[in-house]
Amino acid sequence: MATLILGWAVGRGSTTFDSWFSRNIHDVLGEQPRWLLIFTSGWLVLAVLVACLAVTLRRRQWALAAAVLAVPFLVTTVSQGLKVLFDRRNGPYLEYPSGHTALLVAALGMMVVVAAARLWTLGLAMMLSGLGMLGLVACGYHYLTDTIGAAMLATSLVCAAARLTSAL
Repeated sequence: MATLILGWAVGRGSTTFDSWFSRNIHDVLGEQPRWLLIFTSGWLVLAVLVACLAVTLRRRQWALAAAVLAVPFLVTTVSQGLKVLFDRRNGPYLEYPSGHTALLVAALGMMVVVAAARLWTLGLAMMLSGLGMLGLVACGYHYLTDTIGAAMLATSLVCAAARLTSAL
């Protein structure tokens, strides 16, 4: 619900907040800090999901293993649908919510669920998600609010999966 509200609130272009953040992050990190894009790499997401799947299968947590497989596909599908609904662009591309951020946060969120919400996994997930979001914004691929909306979307789907599988 929060993703929908934010999407309608930000509209189709950059907000004052987005512009301010982009301007200031470039002052800190430079124009193209491409090294930050490693945090949204498909390889990182894949490695996290394979590790989560291995742990759940070893523990014979079948419902949670199914959720580890399903949530990334679900978040990607919902994200793509919302991009069309909101039609927010940054150049020629649909931007809101950020699909890369949604997938990253979903994978890291499932890691937190599989680890039974241990504090270290929560801290690691927050740090990696934040760096991934920062990279997408600092390199000009997304507005900050695109990544925030995506993080809210992915978090809500991960929480729903955790609840449905009784993981937490």
